[in-house]
Amino acid sequence: MTKNTESSDPVFVHPTADVEEGARVGDGTKVWHLAHIRSTAQVGAGCVIGRNVYVDADVVIGDRVKVQNNVSVYKGVTIEDEVFVGPCAVFTNDFRPRAQNPDWEITPTTIRRGASIGANATLVCGIEVGSYAMIAAGSVVTRDVAPYQLVAGNPARPKGWVNERGDVVSRDVSTPPQQ
Repeated sequence: MTKNTESSDPVFVHPTADVEEGARVGDGTKVWHLAHIRSTAQVGAGCVIGRNVYVDADVVIGDRVKVQNNVSVYKGVTIEDEVFVGPCAVFTNDFRPRAQNPDWEITPTTIRRGASIGANATLVCGIEVGSYAMIAAGSVVTRDVAPYQLVAGNPARPKGWVNERGDVVSRDVSTPPQQ
C-alpha cells in the first residue's frame, strides 16, 4: 500500500482487510473488516471503505467518499469526490458477460462529485451519474443520470430534482430547477 504524505492523518486498515501492495490509499481513510483493495486501485483521502467492500484493479475513488458495507466496485469505475455509495450497491463492467469470453471489453462508468447511490442499487456499465444526483435504493440504473436528478425504479426513471444537501426541490421531471 502506498500512502500519501501531504497530511499527517493516518490510514486505518482493519487487520482482516486486504490492501494489496501497490494500492494507493489517501490519508485519513479507514478500511474496515474484510474489505479488499486491489494493487492498482486508488482510494483518496478521508474515505470510509466499509465491511466486505471489494475495490477492483484500476478503480479510482476520490476524496471523502463513503462506500458502505458489501459494495463491489469493479474495474472501469471512477468515483469522484464526496460520493455516497449505499450498502450492497454493485457496479457492472461488461455488457455481455460470459464465463468464457477472451474478447470481452471493460465498459467504463463514472460517478460525478457529490452523487448518492442508494442501498442495493445496480449500476449497469457505460453510464455517467451527474454531480449531486441521487439514485433511490433498489434502483437499476441503465442510462445516464443528469446532475441533481433524482431517479428510482427498475429501470431507474426520473422522479424529480434534488439540491446539494439531497432535499427534493422539484417533482417536475422535465425541467431542472435553478441551482
